[in-house]
Amino acid sequence: MSLISSTFDALRARQRKALIPFITAGDPDLDTTLALMHGLVQAGADVIELGVPFSDPMADGPTIQRSSERALKGKTTLRGVLDLVARFRQSDKTTPVVLMGYGNPIESMGYEAFAEGCRRAGVDGVLVVDYPPEESHELTAQLKARAIDSIFLLAPTSEDQRIADVARLATGYIYYVSLKGVTGAATLDTGAVAAMLPRIRARSSLPIGVGFGIRDADTARRVSAVADAVVVGSRIVQEIENSSHAEVVQRVGTLVKGMRDAIDA
Repeated sequence: MSLISSTFDALRARQRKALIPFITAGDPDLDTTLALMHGLVQAGADVIELGVPFSDPMADGPTIQRSSERALKGKTTLRGVLDLVARFRQSDKTTPVVLMGYGNPIESMGYEAFAEGCRRAGVDGVLVVDYPPEESHELTAQLKARAIDSIFLLAPTSEDQRIADVARLATGYIYYVSLKGVTGAATLDTGAVAAMLPRIRARSSLPIGVGFGIRDADTARRVSAVADAVVVGSRIVQEIENSSHAEVVQRVGTLVKGMRDAIDA
């Protein structure tokens, strides 16, 4: 059983929902990202989604685009991100880490080399935003051989065939994008989310995390009532952008702790 699966099983046994924060690796620098990862765990994160910076993050809104630009300006590379996870694993061996990014850097490294790098670093799952199921078989095979989960996206526009395709390949959890458009683009409609999730659950027994549009504790609480996990990205990245180096870990921790408390309540 993967660390992601065992984490969700433990949460289910305690009747708790997962909180999955997203941050971009290397924003503002890799050492600060490491401190933020540990701070997220202390604030109540169950899984960490770690963004691999990319020059053309087409699914992301301006906030996360700027975080990728800052990270790339600081010379953050895919190998640097893997090294970061390995450093995190020196003192935290129990919090699942999911790499979230785009296909080009992975293709440049090579699927086998990337999967092996993930295994050595201690990565638990990979989500490639621009890889649909039909283009993912080679990568998922390499990840599966190393017991690394493959996370896939579904959206409000996903048809039944797409849901079935994802259900066949996905492991760990399914990430449901609650909005049409890019990250941070609009206000989330929890009623629409609640109407969509049964369609996914009819085809997959995997936990479902819901992201895009979760910007405060109240929204996190409402989403947790219908989903298995709450994924928060742009709001956290915005806090990083607006914080000084001295206060960024504390401010992000306070934000995430508020969401954790709301979900648990």
